[in-house]
Amino acid sequence: MVPAQRLVLLAVLPLLLAMATAVDMSLVGPMLLVDGAMVAVAIIDALLARRPLISVERTFPVVMSVGRSNPVQLRLRSIGRRPVHVILQMDLPDDIGADDLPWSKLLPARGKAEGTVHLRPTRRGAFELGDTVLRYLSPLGLWYRQQRIPSRDTVRVYPDLKAVRAYELLARQNREALMARMARLRGGENEFERLRDYQRDDAYRALDWKATARRQKLTARSYQKERDQSVMAVLDCGRLMTAESVGLSQLDHALNATLMLTHVAVRSGDQVGLLAFDDQLRRYLPPTAGPQSSQRMIRATYDLFPTLVQSDHFLAFEQLSNRLRKRALVVIFTQVVDQLGAERLLRMVKGLPRRHLVICVLFRDPEIDALVEAPLSKPLHAEEPEVYLRAAAAETVLWREKLARDLAAGGAFVLHTPPAQCTPRLINQYLEIKARNLL
Repeated sequence: MVPAQRLVLLAVLPLLLAMATAVDMSLVGPMLLVDGAMVAVAIIDALLARRPLISVERTFPVVMSVGRSNPVQLRLRSIGRRPVHVILQMDLPDDIGADDLPWSKLLPARGKAEGTVHLRPTRRGAFELGDTVLRYLSPLGLWYRQQRIPSRDTVRVYPDLKAVRAYELLARQNREALMARMARLRGGENEFERLRDYQRDDAYRALDWKATARRQKLTARSYQKERDQSVMAVLDCGRLMTAESVGLSQLDHALNATLMLTHVAVRSGDQVGLLAFDDQLRRYLPPTAGPQSSQRMIRATYDLFPTLVQSDHFLAFEQLSNRLRKRALVVIFTQVVDQLGAERLLRMVKGLPRRHLVICVLFRDPEIDALVEAPLSKPLHAEEPEVYLRAAAAETVLWREKLARDLAAGGAFVLHTPPAQCTPRLINQYLEIKARNLL
């Protein structure tokens, strides 16, 4: 039981009488009488509220998406003879926040109520949701009856699955262009699919004259993008990938982009694999095709976290060279902040066999970019600290842009992008490579 505001206000009267006894001792008797009455009423109210009135059922997705609002359905039932205003809270791990807790609802007498709260995980992995705690007023309103409902539910937090579902919905509606602007470039479809009737907007070179003569009807060849190609995602899990942006680590942004790329590539008929490393090999999945590839990627990465060690790019290069024999699109997610790391990354990109095509994803720092691009509110003097801060930020931006140019000169496609924009830009780049037959 927790004292309510009404009980605190009711206790003011005995307190005033106690203060008055310092002046008039004849008030001691009334004071004790009021004290006893108040205690008796409080005890009776507490006894009336001792019986639990509310039961709760909660339904939640067993799999949640990191960085997203995941709905939890609540169903409350009251057995009381009076309306009850319920305040609900849940015991949650530190890595799962709630957008709308505590949650409150008015239950009618012997009635039911439903509602939804949203949980927002900030970290992937397996977590246990704790008890549900209810609080409501006693019949006389002097106490809050606190009722703890034991429950232990395990959930798994995966990379961003909702983005994949959104893409799937767009794909079913034939509106993938809303997610990625895919241009139909000349020569972009080179694998024969089928013969079909000629249409007015078809190119003349698509006509199949032998089939036309045989059918006595204009017939065109239909082509599709080449399938059964390999895409390998290479994830740096070292200390620099622990930096956070928009509430997620850079590794989480990389995993979200990898998951979406896996889904799009599998839909295109390509094989998808994974290599994760820090100072050792963390995970390796050889390229495979088919719908199960997406689920395999999710299961392999939901408990993959960055570690506070220096990444060994030479190890990743050695593993790729030894394990990946077939030509593939290699997508490297990494971060470098010094010249030594930049030289290692350049040697890795240039050292990969020429049969591979490389996309190097480097994450920009939105805070540094904002510092460089922010307008000046007043002229700055040379002795002001902001001058040196802006100069250091500008030097960092220029150094990273030079690194991007060096990587491009080394034969890689470079995506130097803010983490929040990584996924759509990567999908655009992949679709453009497929359309231009570069892979």
